[in-house]
Amino acid sequence: MAECTSPHAQLPSLGPPHLWARRTVQNWQLWAVASALSAAVTALLIKVGVQGVDAGLATLFRTLVVAAVLTLVLLSSGRLEWDALRQLPAASLGALALSGLATGVSWFCTNRALQLGPVAGVAALDKLSVVLIALLGLAVLGEQLDPRAWLGVVLMAVGAALVAWG
Repeated sequence: MAECTSPHAQLPSLGPPHLWARRTVQNWQLWAVASALSAAVTALLIKVGVQGVDAGLATLFRTLVVAAVLTLVLLSSGRLEWDALRQLPAASLGALALSGLATGVSWFCTNRALQLGPVAGVAALDKLSVVLIALLGLAVLGEQLDPRAWLGVVLMAVGAALVAWG
């Protein structure tokens, strides 16, 4: 029997590498885990960075950095299209503007909480957003979760409380 030397021989069920890569980039779970890792690093860096700094100024600085980085990413990828932004529906612009407002409030509150409390406790309570979005998703968007998923939501709430007030 001939030995296969192809580097892709161990991945026959994934299909051609270019399709596997595309599926990986479009995998929402992968992006969500990357977001969680980024959020963990963010919380740690905020905890170090906000000591002795006004929480509002810290939030402003973070926002400016995010705006600069996103501008560079969009410019370098050719996706910064001001005309497309101007053509967004009013409902989308309104929802995105309110989302930006909520993000600013969230970041400010996170910065202040990290000035006052332990990073693990603050991060745990911050993740109660998962519980809240499950409830809001049901109430506002009609998104259903199965009983096992609701158990996960309850366990997240309990876990957050145990970490924060243990």
